[in-house]
Amino acid sequence: MPRGRYSLHDPHDHTPLGEEHFHCAPGPSGWRYVSQTTAPGGDHRGSVDLAVDELGRPIRLELHASSWQVRGAALDGVTWVRTDPTGTHATEGNVRAHAFTGTSPAFLVALTRLLRLTPASPETRVRLVAFTDPVLAPLTVDQSWALRETTPHPTDLGTLTVDAYEVTTLDTGERHTVHIAGDVVLAAPGIELEDLDTPPSVFPPAT
Repeated sequence: MPRGRYSLHDPHDHTPLGEEHFHCAPGPSGWRYVSQTTAPGGDHRGSVDLAVDELGRPIRLELHASSWQVRGAALDGVTWVRTDPTGTHATEGNVRAHAFTGTSPAFLVALTRLLRLTPASPETRVRLVAFTDPVLAPLTVDQSWALRETTPHPTDLGTLTVDAYEVTTLDTGERHTVHIAGDVVLAAPGIELEDLDTPPSVFPPAT
């Protein structure tokens, strides 16, 4: 069960946004990721609890940030309920999308499990519902993903097989690279892995 810490920053101007302390693990029914996020000063900022099934579909999502809460799952696309800070109102949403996304590295790992890309796979288009900071406002985004390279890297934790994904945001044309080893993000825009106490879990190869 990998445990570690990510640093988060604005991907454009590199302003520090805080840290995400996480643990994650695969299981017989899929994969689960749990984390607590803190502000740059150390104050608690929110939490993430994401579980996906063996095919990578989100079977449970719970997000907390700025007193807002989102609960969601894959149902007729993706469905969620967002509750306001007072707790007196809730809004429900549903989009014909593949999965959820957001600032947490958890969403990147979960999406790679859903797509199961190989270096020979063509670019794959996905529609996602992003929950944006600081109030978890939902936004539908379209991206394309391609696995460009798979490379073994020696580390203090042993040899890690690192997958380099090229991600394109289709409405802007912006491209960036995401590096993932097993169920841990090594680097991505706005995300840096700072500490990891055990090697990433190894998923079975794509079929």
